[in-house]
Amino acid sequence: MASDITHASFCNWIRFKHLVLIDTLARTRNMHATATRMNLSQPALSKMLRDLEEQFGFALFERLPRSMPPTELGEYVVRYAQGALAESQQFVDQVNRLRKGGHGFIRVGGIFAATPLVLPQAIAAIKARSPLLSIEVVEQSSDHLLAMLEQNKLDLMIGRFTEERFSQLFDFQALEPEPFSLVVNKDHPLNQQGSASLQALGDWPWVLYPVGTPLRERLEQAFRAVGIATPADSVDTISMPMFLHLLESGPMIAMLPRSMVAAQLSSGQFCELQSPLQLAPLEYGVITRKDEPLSASAQAFVELLLEFARQRRAEQGRVGD
Repeated sequence: MASDITHASFCNWIRFKHLVLIDTLARTRNMHATATRMNLSQPALSKMLRDLEEQFGFALFERLPRSMPPTELGEYVVRYAQGALAESQQFVDQVNRLRKGGHGFIRVGGIFAATPLVLPQAIAAIKARSPLLSIEVVEQSSDHLLAMLEQNKLDLMIGRFTEERFSQLFDFQALEPEPFSLVVNKDHPLNQQGSASLQALGDWPWVLYPVGTPLRERLEQAFRAVGIATPADSVDTISMPMFLHLLESGPMIAMLPRSMVAAQLSSGQFCELQSPLQLAPLEYGVITRKDEPLSASAQAFVELLLEFARQRRAEQGRVGD
């Protein structure tokens, strides 16, 4: 049995060009394409890969006739390589900003429900304190953002766990529950009724989040609770602009976080349907990597997010009294 790899030996022989090789080959699954992208000859690349696998003591990639996918152990090494490369890119970007007089950089991911209010409010507050702080916002669904956070492509995110394993990798600080609405455009026939029956809901096309996302699971739970099937006549998308366009263009129904369509509901462009479906709120929060301290700027940003969430809960409590 091969001896264990020690940290000292690993640091002695691993090079960033090795990480680039692993990352590139994992994406292309082709030696010729990888050699071209790395500006190396294919024999030189093959030797580098053999030497690398010899150091690890196991094959990183399978040798199939038309493809070279990572092995099971190779997948773990690929994730490390991608994370290390992403972190090194952030380091280079940050050094360049600091050399030019910048004051830090935060890359934050947000689910679509967080971007209309939660993120802009915190960004405005921290930019008022630190005008030269650079902030990049990535808007995506929770599953995509969690993958980016795992690969060190984000400093933090606002969203939800989509799998149990993420609770082992990341810390979660709750912000607030997110109420949902069944939404149609103002001309939808169901809008003329006092309450839409379950049968009526199934008679019209829907715009849905993709299978596996927390919002889709919440809708499917609501349908199961009343004993009917999830509508088959549907369009699946995570794009908020697509949701809005489809709702505007025809008699479709969507279940969306109320914050995402607050402006359209206020203007009368969209209407909220009343129905027997029980759409329980779903909590989202700030998610960060475990046992990895945030930069001072990122920590200040998280504290603002949490403080504004506390203020909103207090305001809602006063309104409810």
